[in-house]
Amino acid sequence: MEKSGRIYVAGHRGMVGSAIVRELKRQGYEHIITRTHRDLDLCRQDAVERFFEEEKPEYVFLAAAKVGGIAANQSALADFMYENIILEMNVIHSAWKNGCKKLEFLGSSCIYPRLAPQPMREVCLLTSELEKTNEAYALAKISGLKYCEFLNKQYGTDFISVMPTNLYGPNDNYHPTNSHVLPAMIRRFHEAKLNGLQSVTCWGDGSPLREFLYVDDLANLCVFLMNHYSGNETVNAGTGKELTIKELAVSVAKVVGYKGEILWDATKPNGTPRKLLDVSKASSLGWTYRTELLDGIRLSYEDFLKHLAYIQG
Repeated sequence: MEKSGRIYVAGHRGMVGSAIVRELKRQGYEHIITRTHRDLDLCRQDAVERFFEEEKPEYVFLAAAKVGGIAANQSALADFMYENIILEMNVIHSAWKNGCKKLEFLGSSCIYPRLAPQPMREVCLLTSELEKTNEAYALAKISGLKYCEFLNKQYGTDFISVMPTNLYGPNDNYHPTNSHVLPAMIRRFHEAKLNGLQSVTCWGDGSPLREFLYVDDLANLCVFLMNHYSGNETVNAGTGKELTIKELAVSVAKVVGYKGEILWDATKPNGTPRKLLDVSKASSLGWTYRTELLDGIRLSYEDFLKHLAYIQG
């Protein structure tokens, strides 16, 4: 990407989009285009087409999405599928129609089969059944990835996809029911500490294995791939390291300073048993992550405290 190129970051207020904007600025990119949801509803085809016709972005990072944890995915299956497919298709299609030089589509590791061989390689996509608790979201993301691939094959575009593992970091969503596991734990343990609770009960039995990537590391990879990768196959983004949800809870409680007991409600869903990405492709391109998990949790807790201070006035 040229430093003076017109770069549109869709979803710049979200955790991933804001991290990409930070990374672009850090690397000296001069012309970053953003729009809030109020200014541009990506689910409105006419509005998206008008925006692309007027702004003519040369590069696009598609980080906008409707996201949430297990509870949110299960309670709004239709919403997750519809909104994500519509906004993806609108942005990708308009980018193609207006001669965008390169687009990067941000997916999620939840698109891989529930029982995919571990660690999961990019080629295992669509080889067996998806995880039911996030099937709607996964199908939407697969549709976006495949549309990029089909445009490349039919029209010679240079549209790529990156599939991050579980993300966390600055500007995360700390909602008590709609957030992902790590930020949800930060909030719950923090509130338990403040209220002097003797115990905290977490969902599931704590056995699922998960991998976590600090969002600023992902942003660094996203810019790296825009400059160093072209191809129809997606690129996994992760650390190649995993831990159980129970071990994660202990780590978060330690950082937050909560000293009570951690209990588990096995009547609640665990989700996918294991979800570790094979990151050999990114490594072969010359990229690796920088932030270790405990350091990232500390940075995330600092961000949560700033977020809390802001919403409390």
